[in-house]
Amino acid sequence: IARWTGRIKSGTVSDHISAFWDIMPTMADLLNVKIDKQIDGISFLPTLIGNKNQQKQHDHLYWEFHEQGGRMALRQGDWKLVQYNIEKNPPGSIELYNLKEDPSEKNDLSQKFPDKVKELSQIMLAERVPSTAFPFAWEKR
Repeated sequence: IARWTGRIKSGTVSDHISAFWDIMPTMADLLNVKIDKQIDGISFLPTLIGNKNQQKQHDHLYWEFHEQGGRMALRQGDWKLVQYNIEKNPPGSIELYNLKEDPSEKNDLSQKFPDKVKELSQIMLAERVPSTAFPFAWEKR
C-alpha cells in the first residue's frame, strides 16, 4: 500500500511482482541516490507512478527459510517451485505450482511437469549463496 498525493493515482492496483529486496532500490530511486554495488533488487518506482512501460522485471525471485526443516523457493513468471524439509537427508519433497491458475498452491504439478521442475531447480541451486550467518545444517557438516 502506498500513498503519494499528486504522484500515485488513488485506487491504483498493480500486479507487478516484487520482493522485500526491491524496497532499497525503490527508496534510493525516490531520493535520487545512486547504489554503487550490485544488488538483486529492482526499483518499482515506475510502477508506483504509473510508468508501467518503464518498469524493469525480475526474471525470477529466489528465497529461503530456515524454520520448520528449511525451505527453498523460486518464482519465475506464473511458476513457483518449493523444496521443503531441505535439512533432511535426503531433502524433502519438491512441489510445483502455477500461481495464475492456483494462487492458493493447492495443486502440486511436479509430477505432471518434470521438465519444468528440473529447469527451475537448476535456477534455484544456481541462485543459492551459502551463508555463514544462516547456514543450513548440512552446510555445517
